[in-house]
Amino acid sequence: MVEPTSPLPGLVQDDNVLHQNVLHRISEELATRFQGVFTPETVERYVFESYTGLARSAKIRAHLPAITSRFAKDRLTALAQSKGLAAKDVPEVLFVCVHNAGRSQMAAALLAHHAQGRIHVRSAGSMPIEHLEPSAVAAMQEIGLGLEEEFPKPLTDDVVRAADVVVTMGCGDSCPVYAGKRYLDWHLEDPAGKTVEQARAIRDDLDTRIRGLLNDILDR
Repeated sequence: MVEPTSPLPGLVQDDNVLHQNVLHRISEELATRFQGVFTPETVERYVFESYTGLARSAKIRAHLPAITSRFAKDRLTALAQSKGLAAKDVPEVLFVCVHNAGRSQMAAALLAHHAQGRIHVRSAGSMPIEHLEPSAVAAMQEIGLGLEEEFPKPLTDDVVRAADVVVTMGCGDSCPVYAGKRYLDWHLEDPAGKTVEQARAIRDDLDTRIRGLLNDILDR
């Protein structure tokens, strides 16, 4: 069992009682899922921290509980993997950019598509914004990869620790560095404010890099 290391740090500064009740229910559901791995207190901490992190960039909060459940589950899985408490059957790749709204989302979708389950992919942003860039979404739709259910996620220590390869794109020194991991820094245009045609060029550049990365990882 992993115990919480510090008290809950003033989480959910939100007077929406309904949301808080939903978060408690999410905590209970995830505590059952991670029973024997994490204490209920640790799970609750992660759920409320995840909500707070996502809420910082959200203007409309109606969907926050649903994406909080997904985000907290993924973070808890990453934490369990990094501590050797859960099996890691395939390599883990993390893509990081500033807003997690364009490049890193496109890269994650492309690698997941080409890897076909042979690599697990995550993405995050050092300063996530409210929603994905429309031009990036449109460019990915052109090749049949929908990003409609994706959302910008803040960069957290647990997903970095769980990764085998960390690919950064324009986020500077915001990503923590741990020994034993492979770090790559890709210099690409940001699709923010770009046309679909410009985003298409970024997508194609990413696709070439992704194919090379996939072959490199699987050949090791």
